[in-house]
Amino acid sequence: MRIIAGAYKGRNLKSPPSMNVRPTSDRLRETLFNVIAPRIQEARFLDLCAGSGAVGIEALSRGASYATFVDRSRRSCKLIEANLELCRVPEEQHEIYSSEASEFLRQTKAEPWDIVFFDPPYKEDYLKTLELLGSKTSKLLTDEGLVVVEHHHKNVLPEAIGNLRRTRVLKQGDSSLSFYTC
Repeated sequence: MRIIAGAYKGRNLKSPPSMNVRPTSDRLRETLFNVIAPRIQEARFLDLCAGSGAVGIEALSRGASYATFVDRSRRSCKLIEANLELCRVPEEQHEIYSSEASEFLRQTKAEPWDIVFFDPPYKEDYLKTLELLGSKTSKLLTDEGLVVVEHHHKNVLPEAIGNLRRTRVLKQGDSSLSFYTC
């Protein structure tokens, strides 16, 4: 895995030691960032189920002002920390939490995010987390917020969840990206 573009372009990242973590491929990351490029400058970025942190680090590399990384595995959090150090990302530009995605969202008092990337293990239930993000009372997203969900192409996600409306689906190999806006 490597950073594709931006300030940290070409940096090789450490990969997860286990096949239980399915990192977003370089090709799919490139597709994702081609789509969200107009939104990334100075964005607050949330990488949920972050794994290696590659997506959030790519966001920072391309101009996001801040990234929050959340993963339930402490081992993954240490890997994210190591990858941030490899890229020499300043500490004031990121934070890492070891937590379940939905638990983190219920408890956080952080400023709203501009972009949320949610990539849970393919067999997980996506709805609980998406319902929290799309809640009419939620202050998790900015008014122009974007949620991108990576999922198996056979896993069909709803068109609408609370305030979120799916605007686009991109399929690449066995993976799909669903784009939701407020």
